[in-house]
Amino acid sequence: MPERGRGSAGEFLLEVEGLHKEFPGVVALDGVSLHLRPATVHAVMGENGAGKSTLMKIIAGLHPPDRGAVRLRGRPVRLRSPHDALRQGIAMIHQELHLMPSMTVAENIWIGREPTSVLGFVDHRELHRRTADLFRRLAIDTDPVVPVNELSVAERQMVEIAKAVSHDADVLIMDEPTSALTETEVGHLFALIRELKEGGKALLYITHRLSEVFEIADEISVLRDGRHIGTQPRSAATPDELIRMMVGRDLTRMFPKEDAVPGPVALSVDHLSLPGCFHDVSFELRSGEILGVAGLVGAGRSNLAEALFGLTPATSGTITIGDRPVAVTRPTVAVGHGMAFVTEDRKETGCFLLLDVLANMAMAALTRDFVRAGFVDHAEARRACERMREALRVRTPDLEEPVMNLSGGNQQKVLIARWLLTRPRILILDEPTRGVDVGAKAEIHRLITQLARQGAAVLMISSELPEVLGMSDRVMVMHEGRVTGILDRHEATQVRVMNLASR
Repeated sequence: MPERGRGSAGEFLLEVEGLHKEFPGVVALDGVSLHLRPATVHAVMGENGAGKSTLMKIIAGLHPPDRGAVRLRGRPVRLRSPHDALRQGIAMIHQELHLMPSMTVAENIWIGREPTSVLGFVDHRELHRRTADLFRRLAIDTDPVVPVNELSVAERQMVEIAKAVSHDADVLIMDEPTSALTETEVGHLFALIRELKEGGKALLYITHRLSEVFEIADEISVLRDGRHIGTQPRSAATPDELIRMMVGRDLTRMFPKEDAVPGPVALSVDHLSLPGCFHDVSFELRSGEILGVAGLVGAGRSNLAEALFGLTPATSGTITIGDRPVAVTRPTVAVGHGMAFVTEDRKETGCFLLLDVLANMAMAALTRDFVRAGFVDHAEARRACERMREALRVRTPDLEEPVMNLSGGNQQKVLIARWLLTRPRILILDEPTRGVDVGAKAEIHRLITQLARQGAAVLMISSELPEVLGMSDRVMVMHEGRVTGILDRHEATQVRVMNLASR
């Protein structure tokens, strides 16, 4: 077992030099170097496909580099597997959650490290005690005996964080750890990060959120197209400069929203209820309008979206599309009435990871737009998907690339492209920019605004208040399954929204 701790071999705890990594048709890393000091938070930023996750997976032992060197505590190391990296003191929290759904929370956290009795059986009482102690430290309010498949995305994310922290690693890699967390949970995470840093731990922190970088990071490195563009201390960095480094251009309008003149009511919801999820929800959504939905985790926002689309139909209340009440009992009914739904979890309920980009994009509009005389017009489907690929800047070698090989953000863009191809009249977006880089966010925001301008009615759920406030004509706030208020764009502020969200 190598010596653990801050080390005395030099200024840096971890050094990577000239890393190069290629996948079929893609150069993921091209001579990337990075140096991590002990007791610091080093943020790594870049657009989707810039190479951030590949770099972290090499450091975490998931991928071997084609060329280059890794030094830990001043000594060259070869990290052959995640287990090897953990043994060396490197742990990683992945952007895509790697939990066993049928196992309990406690079993997931301590898998392979379970405490045992004198007879060699798992000591479940000690297992739950260790988990409870860890959760108290992290201020996580989750029952250790609950199966992971009963948790929300945000709760699973906190379990993933707790699992990594439990290894007591010297180097902790966090890949988009706050993408599904509320502001309160983010505050808890940042308090933990500061505690770990004070204890001498070094953290590599991948995020697309500039506000997080300026709150938590000590140093910032930027990658673009697999190359290292630059590293600088947080004190010397500015948001505009980081954006230019990431995308190679200026983004003058992050939220290109203009005051809208809404048209007729496209969707009307009256006293909609689903026991245990939401109760007595009523609102109207007009053509050409973006209605943002805000609230804390557990407010029922995603449950409401799923009910509107027929995934988990409401048990009472009325849904009216246009001027006709509709029993939305399954998604095909919703799609038949011009609705589209981008789910919050692209991996579990969105993309078909084993299929290629073309199939994923085209499937929702296939029978309606790309069938001629009973046969699929493959050429027209390809042209439409290629246009969407260019509009969303999906980074892929070609449309035949399996979606599982794309970065998380590019998977998200493929999912959005699928539903945009249907030209929906009512578009439901649940966390549409989760895990998406700043450049792609601006493009997605532009497309959402363009769709609304063309007459689409957009219901947008987001945990990022700046996104809700910047993109919405009105903001509907939910708390514990109820609507606590609907605010006009010009009266909605972070303070007012948070007051309504915490009633």
